[in-house]
Amino acid sequence: MRYRAFADQVRAAGVKLLPGATVIFYIPMPKSWSNKKREMMDNAPHLQTPDTDNLIKALSDAVYQDDCAMWRYGRVEKRWAYEGSILIINEGE
Repeated sequence: MRYRAFADQVRAAGVKLLPGATVIFYIPMPKSWSNKKREMMDNAPHLQTPDTDNLIKALSDAVYQDDCAMWRYGRVEKRWAYEGSILIINEGE
């Protein structure tokens, strides 16, 4: 997904990202992979680009007009999944 489309989708969804949040990016597996490989890789760590720092930066930019307000993150991960999504766990919620 392109950056602008991603940012628009995040804003439209009303995503809330609080300091200390745990963020898990689920990256969709290629449709060209066999069912066996897809089963094996489901929820496995995603070890390719994009980097987690680029993903969290894009998310922060989309949520905050001035993302310097985000002073701390909890855990940030990226994993393979059948469908792409983002799981955000805000502390205290």
